[in-house]
Amino acid sequence: MKIPTQASTQQMLRAHNADLADPDFWQLPRSERLKAFALLRGLDAPVLFEESGRRARRGGGGFYALVRHADVVEASRQPRQFASAPGVTTPEPAGWAKAVFGNSMVNLDGAEHANLRRIVSRAFTPRLLAAAEEDIRAVAGRVVDEMIAQRPGDFVPSVASRMPFEIICNLMGIPERYRPEIADRVDHASENVGVKRARLRVPGRGLRALAQMQLVMAKLARERRRRPTDDLISALVRADVDGQSLSARQLGAFFSLLLVAGVETTRNAIAHGLALLTAHPEQRELLVGDFERYADGAVDEIVRHSTPIIQFRRTVVADCAVGGRELRPGEKVVLFYASANRDEAVFADPDAFDITRDPNPHLGYGGGGPHYCLGAHLARQEMKALFHELLTRPRDLRAVGMPELVDSNFDNRVRALRFAFEPS
Repeated sequence: MKIPTQASTQQMLRAHNADLADPDFWQLPRSERLKAFALLRGLDAPVLFEESGRRARRGGGGFYALVRHADVVEASRQPRQFASAPGVTTPEPAGWAKAVFGNSMVNLDGAEHANLRRIVSRAFTPRLLAAAEEDIRAVAGRVVDEMIAQRPGDFVPSVASRMPFEIICNLMGIPERYRPEIADRVDHASENVGVKRARLRVPGRGLRALAQMQLVMAKLARERRRRPTDDLISALVRADVDGQSLSARQLGAFFSLLLVAGVETTRNAIAHGLALLTAHPEQRELLVGDFERYADGAVDEIVRHSTPIIQFRRTVVADCAVGGRELRPGEKVVLFYASANRDEAVFADPDAFDITRDPNPHLGYGGGGPHYCLGAHLARQEMKALFHELLTRPRDLRAVGMPELVDSNFDNRVRALRFAFEPS
């Protein structure tokens, strides 16, 4: 389709409710948003979306939407042209917030990012990972034991959220006495990222939650420096990069990232997974019939189909081209994983839920490059262990109705999901 001018493009997009910069777009049903992405994928080049007001001041005034799989992968793997700094979220984090709370690793580039990532990678020793995998199986069994005994009505807090939260807390070595407070802070911080509907936003609530969570983590870091144990906090507070120890703000920023990203993305994938297996009983039957054969494919297809993280932003730092569009330094692009994971050029029948899909080069953990998700392996193990317990122990486990979603341009967050089952 040839689009001669920016004005005619915007007119056509508005006619199809496909203005990604309009807050109202993110309150449309997800099916309509996916249709808009399909429309954008059919255009000749990435489209510029103009932002206004506060978003323009903090994000540069507009962004080019990268909606095709190939374009998202290219931008992800070219960090010298597409930088994560000054921020990957929309709107970008304020400078004062980064100064106070520390800059998240996802917003860093070059040597600074590589050094921090190397430290974190070293901290995940084979011994720590082996203990984590054993813990995953134990936690999955315990979560399902209590689900069966208590018969809760909402799948999200009782199962989907609890599983990754316990795994991350155990991995980090967070004492039980701190966990209720941290869980509350994680929930508050996460619910205020990318939320568009004004009545859902509580001014400062997310930042207050983040500050309170980091105070707890700073206290734990001090304790582990004095009395280290076999956990991730101890490994990180004793680590250094080129002879320099991590600062308190660096540690706080990483712990916040691990808690929020490690819990939220997996929680949402698990919740969407139950809804998908309920809506597609033939896929569930296939998985239950030979779990070991199909489990890996089922996890990847759940992540592809639901895409827990909708998008990340990049800033152009060198003259380049992507998808037929010439770009200049200072311009913004947004990598829409939710669209790339439905790209017809890569996935046959992309709207179908098919646990036998092979290959499945989804971008649910990023498009490759230096910012590929560090926790991808851990998330896959958690989902496999939990769904094994859920599908083999209670009978007729099913979602009741559709997931209740949060209006967000950032993550495909499930607020609530009613469910039912019969004990075996």
